[in-house]
Amino acid sequence: MKRTPEPNASIESKAPPSQQTLRGLDWLNFLLADVQTGVGPFLAIYLAGYKWNEESVGLALTVGGIAGILAQTPAGGLVDYLRAKRALVGIGVTALAAGALLIALFPSFWPVMGAQVLIGGTSSVFGPAICAMSLGIVGRAAFDTRQGRNQTFNSAGNVIAAVSMGLLGYYVSNRSIFFFVAAFALPTIIVLRLIRPAEIDYELARGARDGGKRGKAESVWQLFRDRTLVLFLVCAVMFHFANAAMLPLLGEMLAKGRGRSSMLFMSACVITTQVVVTLLASWSGRKAGVWGRKPLMLIAFGILPLRAVLYTLTANTALLVAIQVMDGIAAAIFGVVSVLVIADLTRGTGRFNLTLGAINTAVGIGAALSQVIAGAIVHHAGFRAGFLFLAGVALAAFAILYLLMPETHNTRLDSA
Repeated sequence: MKRTPEPNASIESKAPPSQQTLRGLDWLNFLLADVQTGVGPFLAIYLAGYKWNEESVGLALTVGGIAGILAQTPAGGLVDYLRAKRALVGIGVTALAAGALLIALFPSFWPVMGAQVLIGGTSSVFGPAICAMSLGIVGRAAFDTRQGRNQTFNSAGNVIAAVSMGLLGYYVSNRSIFFFVAAFALPTIIVLRLIRPAEIDYELARGARDGGKRGKAESVWQLFRDRTLVLFLVCAVMFHFANAAMLPLLGEMLAKGRGRSSMLFMSACVITTQVVVTLLASWSGRKAGVWGRKPLMLIAFGILPLRAVLYTLTANTALLVAIQVMDGIAAAIFGVVSVLVIADLTRGTGRFNLTLGAINTAVGIGAALSQVIAGAIVHHAGFRAGFLFLAGVALAAFAILYLLMPETHNTRLDSA
């Protein structure tokens, strides 16, 4: 399906936002990383310390993924519909803090599963809400650069969180990490209030045609008749299927026989990845507007199978940490450019955030299946087989992207 391109450039730019709002957006990205990092790769190590086996850990991570899957599309639609985007983020932060406390206080099966449902379901608003606020605040013309800046601050927050959590896990306890997550919810909500709601253009934030009028949004099913959008969906799902289980599996592998030092190792892996993302995210946003989207995406997709294979070739701690540089490169590019591709393909539809949520739903399916399938493979055939399986999926995703996916940057405008 080919949609009518933008008839003019009326929403390409807007009045410059205040410095207060821009600073609030910067620090919101930074602090959200602090409250989200603790329920990611650290959770696998925390549960392994309570004698959870690989399949049980995979199930816990999968439950959180399923909750996120079910919430992603409604969350995107809600972000498109509601003007109170800051309130949605505040609710998500509060729920995430409550889930972290539940995991810390009751690390048994059902409380952890309940916490994962709470965290996965409510935190689904973060991605589309931040993207919507950013687009509504800075306009289309500055969105590439803004998305890179968002990722830079998010990754810098991940670095600080990883250092803090690694030290807490080593010198205090693994449980203290989840109290740290809950404590950071309050400053996150305070910073959220710095963003002035009047500076968020509602129509622009949802990807509508006209910044001055509320136009009728396209059906999401109509959007997914676009072959390019479907191709990108397939590529994104396969990318996350291949990527999602790698770091948790590495953490489980290194938790065996290493005791408390495994938390420091995981912290080093996360820090390495996020330092690289911090350094490259803004560059990715700038280059996406110059080179186009596809060349950068090919770099991200090409790195993934190589990284999985390298995990099988060494058990040296320093080398395994060094391999995380590759994870950082791929994460920096995909985290920035994937959102720009979706913005390209939904331009003028009024369904930017709903489509972003729908794609995140499919991506969540891939990530959740990755955890449980790779965990089962490792349980029955070992870590080497698990990593090679993920490498094969990643290689197939690269081939589809290279052979079938067209460039999306400015294609709608160029065809006008």
